[in-house]
Amino acid sequence: MWGIVPAAGQGSRIQPLAFSKELLPVGSRRDGGRERPRAVSEYLVERLVLGGADRICFVISPGKSDILQYYGGEAFAAKIFYSVQPEPAGLCDAIFRACPLIARDESVLIGLPDTIWFPADALASLPGDGLSFLLFPVDHPELFDAVILDGAESVREIQVKNPDAGSPWVWGAFKMSGAILHELHDLWLARDRGDEYFGTLVNAWLERGGVARGCRAGTSYVDVGTIRGYREAIGLLSDEGACASLSSVTR
Repeated sequence: MWGIVPAAGQGSRIQPLAFSKELLPVGSRRDGGRERPRAVSEYLVERLVLGGADRICFVISPGKSDILQYYGGEAFAAKIFYSVQPEPAGLCDAIFRACPLIARDESVLIGLPDTIWFPADALASLPGDGLSFLLFPVDHPELFDAVILDGAESVREIQVKNPDAGSPWVWGAFKMSGAILHELHDLWLARDRGDEYFGTLVNAWLERGGVARGCRAGTSYVDVGTIRGYREAIGLLSDEGACASLSSVTR
């Protein structure tokens, strides 16, 4: 199974930093008997591996060689690969940079590298086929992509940063088959690559008969891309007791 980490963004909300925002130290972990700082993106990599990914593609910009230096070719028992997004062009463009690596008969997990969420193994609750979103309850869904479900947990609509969001549940990660990944890529190309946000593309796909599920398995979710979010993440990690060593995967 593949994991995709879209890490090509500029991180303007939390800059200036002397390094890529995905390497921002948040919390710590045990490594060979010693405690060391933990890059925020490690939380996502860990969760992708717990969800079943054994190969992970980082999509980076040309100036983010520090991510390559940090992770190298392996992390948390997963092989690491890299694809380059030449210039910032949105989440859809970043995700689809990984398409040449992923076959239609494989599965793929996708999350955001500047977020921290619990439970750490929540991706394992997503079904093995189709397109499914891991959902989290938040206090301000208008800042995220709120997911509207029908009674059977089928996704009816994704409201992208809507000030009148109709649900407190937002997606934090998602899983799909390689076939659907390529189907969405084809639709994105047919729409002249006009979708910057993944949610608007999924809405168009749903209107064409696509089916997606929402799984309310998440309990807490923090976007670490702002100073306020950074502070919230420190508090969340303290509450969860998550600054200790990993119990099920190793780097």
